[in-house]
Amino acid sequence: MTIIVTGGAGFIGSNFVFHMLKAHPDYRIVCVDKLTYAGNLSTLESVIDNPNFRFCKLDICDREGIDKLFEEERPDIVVNFAAESHVDRSIENPEIFLQTNIIGTSVMMDASRKYDIKRYHQVSTDEVYGDLPLDRPDLFFTETTPIHTSSPYSSSKAGADLLVLAYHRTYGLPVTISRCSNNYGPYHFPEKLIPLMIANALADKPLPVYGKGENVRDWLYVEDHCKAIDLIIHRGRVGEVYNVGGHNEMANIDIVRLICKELGKPESLITYVTDRKGHDMRYAIDPTKIHNELGWLPETKFADGIKKTIRWYLDNEKWWKNIISGEYQNYYERMYGDR
Repeated sequence: MTIIVTGGAGFIGSNFVFHMLKAHPDYRIVCVDKLTYAGNLSTLESVIDNPNFRFCKLDICDREGIDKLFEEERPDIVVNFAAESHVDRSIENPEIFLQTNIIGTSVMMDASRKYDIKRYHQVSTDEVYGDLPLDRPDLFFTETTPIHTSSPYSSSKAGADLLVLAYHRTYGLPVTISRCSNNYGPYHFPEKLIPLMIANALADKPLPVYGKGENVRDWLYVEDHCKAIDLIIHRGRVGEVYNVGGHNEMANIDIVRLICKELGKPESLITYVTDRKGHDMRYAIDPTKIHNELGWLPETKFADGIKKTIRWYLDNEKWWKNIISGEYQNYYERMYGDR
């Protein structure tokens, strides 16, 4: 079995690569990543020399390059993680999100059609559903919740989802989609909430919190997410969407306070900043469908997962300090410059 994993040098993609090589040691994993600011080849250092692993520096919008790769590898499955994913950046520059998240998805699906793959899986987000009110804890996103996007990022992901479903209906492409809640865990890029707060707290820098920090997110430990995708690509029903949620709702301010407590840092470091435009108030996923059909449930409670995550960042300071300094972007040249 050969699987192409796009965006495999990013946060969730790299964790998925690790999971698949461990869970399916006889599979060949081909990682495609453009290595933009969020892709970090050094994350994959432990598997670079694995004979069942191949890395390709390639943009999923590069139709000729993607076609050549499919011709060489003849993949059985494609799992598309590759995406621009930071909401603030999408507000500043929407166009690159449309290019990567929609056009790139179409390029991957066209190649999948041409080479008759067995499964194309699109990794999406709960943000396509918009948000839920804070005063209605009884409400959750299900797979039938209407799409109601808030940012250029979520709109581009919703557009990609609709395109994936259209390719299934029009061309018979065997597709599945997963929509996940906020992931956290090892190798999370330091611009995101949890790693940013850990890094700043360790340096005794201000901890910037949007608005009053009341926004609620459903947090999913990244290993649990990878296990869910593994199940979906092997046993999920073609043409279906599966919500993957952690049942771990937390307000942003409570997470920041918890990080302060775990690191022994004063809450006086917390600094409230002007809220994000169109900031969603609450996300909460109902994962009943994936549980009933595939037997998946999140295994990691947030109280345990956040401790494991903080410990990982304490033990791997070099990894995230290289990102903060920008040094990580030179790793590809060091690894492949002479190859």
